[in-house]
Amino acid sequence: MKPNIVVIMTDQHRADFSKIAGFPLDTTPFLDGMAAEGTYFPRAYTSYPACVPARTSLLTGRFPVAHRVTQNSNAAHAYYSRDLLDVLRAAGYQLLFSGKPHMHPEPADFDAYAGPYFHTGGPHERAGDAAFDEWLERLDHGVAHEPTPFPLKRQLPHRIVTDALEQVGSRADDKPVFLWVSLPEPHNPYQVPEPYFSLFDEAEVPAPATGAEVARARGGHWRWLQALIEEKRPGYEAEWRRYRANYCGMLRLIDDQVKRLVENVDAELPGETIYVFVSDHGDYVGEYGLQRKGAGMPECLMRIPMFFSGSTMVAEQVRPELVSIVDVFPTLCELVGEALPPGVQGRSLAPLLAGDGVATGEFDSLYAERGYGGLTYGADERPPLHFPYDGPTFDELNTVTQSGRTKMLRFRDYKLLVHSTGQGELFDLSVDPHETKNLFDDRSLTAVRDQMIWLLLQWTLRLQDDLPEGAYTPKAADRNWAGIEASPTTTPGR
Repeated sequence: MKPNIVVIMTDQHRADFSKIAGFPLDTTPFLDGMAAEGTYFPRAYTSYPACVPARTSLLTGRFPVAHRVTQNSNAAHAYYSRDLLDVLRAAGYQLLFSGKPHMHPEPADFDAYAGPYFHTGGPHERAGDAAFDEWLERLDHGVAHEPTPFPLKRQLPHRIVTDALEQVGSRADDKPVFLWVSLPEPHNPYQVPEPYFSLFDEAEVPAPATGAEVARARGGHWRWLQALIEEKRPGYEAEWRRYRANYCGMLRLIDDQVKRLVENVDAELPGETIYVFVSDHGDYVGEYGLQRKGAGMPECLMRIPMFFSGSTMVAEQVRPELVSIVDVFPTLCELVGEALPPGVQGRSLAPLLAGDGVATGEFDSLYAERGYGGLTYGADERPPLHFPYDGPTFDELNTVTQSGRTKMLRFRDYKLLVHSTGQGELFDLSVDPHETKNLFDDRSLTAVRDQMIWLLLQWTLRLQDDLPEGAYTPKAADRNWAGIEASPTTTPGR
């Protein structure tokens, strides 16, 4: 029988907030242990710093420019031939889902479905759930300054894991299991009960590396988002310690629930189980004086935690390659022996999981994108928003912050952003990890900049969509390893 697959996804989970990534506080000891025992990708990236576009990329193996979902509101418009669920269903898997969907499949697409859960609640199947969800709603996606006055079992991660374990317990024994556990945290609202509320003292939580002055200096989307938050949540900058302490506590709560999930799944499911842990995107968590997400493509939003774990994989690997959430689908296809559907753009990581080498240049560069399109709004404009300007409620992924388009290329230690306004940004992440010094016009880096623009053009050509299928079949690269490399005449980066 084929291996079982368990995909565990968090929401708005910043990659560098764990000890395995160098964070000083022990927020995720169990997850760090799983990552250390499996194959950990410290340079994994989202395809788009928003929930639905990123999740659609995981399910379809396609970048937003191809699957066409660029807003959280248009999941139903996803464009693809067959997604991960289609492939696994045809391969004989029973499909189980518990948690936050925020993607195009419907409940009927699964054999068992528990949800939908979102950031302010879920199904009220147990006594006390409704009261907790009403309390969550009243937080209005803000920061709780006191411990959550409800027990652990009311928390969404606990409820979602409980639902998932019930599904595993009532599964069919003659089919392999695909279980997707989608946790809607540590996304706002930022709240947590004891003992997690006091686990990380405000005084010991590291301060953000950048302040609000960086966002002000950047202007545009950055300044507009900052002004919006200042207007909606006056004094929010003074809350960063509580904000970060709650975020760390939420991570530890999630960690404990993942441990509960994995230990029970391991005891219940026969045969091999492949675990994939991934998030859709990150969170400022106070960087640049900001909360949540919305402006730009900084590392705190773009990098995501990602690892694979399984008994048949090479253990204790830390892979340096630049990889993407888009690569999960083709990797799982190869691991279970299924062919890639037409239109899949991600690259299989199966050889990396096996400890093998890779083709020169194949994983030296990585592409991502953002933006709803159209012209770019200025920092002084106030167009209609999903939520009105008055009142505390706001949507950071709004008409202004997402106006225009940006394409990102990461190449070795450098990061390039090209905006539809005609502007560009270039950062050397080895010395400037928080992207405070734009080197785009630095004459000493002209060769680096030009080479990266060339690489971005190659990526853009590669991602022109093969769908819909016609009479002729495009030649496909093995494992989608397209061999996008730097020109032999220059070697930017390290």
